[in-house]
Amino acid sequence: MFSSALRSSSKRVLRNSIARRGFAADALAHQPPISVFGTAARYANATYVAASKAGALSNVEAELNGLAKAAHESKAFAGFLDNPLLSRDDKAAQIEALLKEKNVSQITTNLCTTLAGNARLSELVKVTEVYASLMKAKRGEVDATIISADPLTKAESNAVAAAIKATSQGASEVIISSKVDPSIIGGIQVQIGDQFLDLSIKSKIEEVSRTSI
Repeated sequence: MFSSALRSSSKRVLRNSIARRGFAADALAHQPPISVFGTAARYANATYVAASKAGALSNVEAELNGLAKAAHESKAFAGFLDNPLLSRDDKAAQIEALLKEKNVSQITTNLCTTLAGNARLSELVKVTEVYASLMKAKRGEVDATIISADPLTKAESNAVAAAIKATSQGASEVIISSKVDPSIIGGIQVQIGDQFLDLSIKSKIEEVSRTSI
């Protein structure tokens, strides 16, 4: 009898252990792919997790991009988001009614009403930008800005993108933005996130001028 009870207890412990591991693995599967910090990041992270669990990451991204676009293009909507005179409850009720009318998902609606309830609806565009960075990381996209003295040809842009992709762990696509700055004389400067690589002729001249003779 004692042996039977022990086996039964052991099985319960094993089942509970497996269940806890499964729960932990499930939670980890829905975590954002990169760590971001700040007020806007807290809301973006929570929205990402909720959207991931619902299998709605791309849908929520599209909805948030649409709201951010409306904030940029509509003075009335931007004014509503920033209006400090509306009470939190009124703002939450109005944004909820507006999003319901537009058939926006419950996840995006929950984000907006939570922001309104915390007097942070004015930060919706910032939250959208952080969420977009999480989605880019999930897709393995890397944003890079290339500064050159003359406009780059398509072949040159593709060559730089290929070099960045080869040296960026986990990158599946490099999205190039180009800028022209004649003052660098020649060569290129590369900005990837907070990393800056200066391969310009200007920097080489400055380096030589600082060298003691």
